[in-house]
Amino acid sequence: MSLTVKVITPDKVVWDRPVEEVILPSRTGQLGILPGHVAILTALDTGVLRVRADKDWVSIAVTGGFAEVAKDEVKILVNTAQIGSTIDKETARSEFVAAQSSFDQANNSGDRQRQIQAEAAYKKARAIYQATGALVQ
Repeated sequence: MSLTVKVITPDKVVWDRPVEEVILPSRTGQLGILPGHVAILTALDTGVLRVRADKDWVSIAVTGGFAEVAKDEVKILVNTAQIGSTIDKETARSEFVAAQSSFDQANNSGDRQRQIQAEAAYKKARAIYQATGALVQ
């Protein structure tokens, strides 16, 4: 028994394959989905979505969206998505370090708008770096 998982962005379908399991980065924490899961609709946070296909785990960096689970079908609608294996790890690392520095500076600035923007950029860079397999605290 398997799940059909579709990861869809505004401009393309990033993933459309059967999987054994999916772990979603929901707004309330990690949410594991197996075949036979009850129907739900959940908001997604920026983070790493993981799917287990053919006994291998695949990481996909996603930014905000929604997931709908119904009848062993998981539809994931997100703003952006990148499969970890397609991301250059060194570029992701340097972008993460830069975003982390900007986030730290914004937090010290007292400018709330700047802090919000820096936090969003940091979360996105962190998710992309983690999707490459990097361990990030």
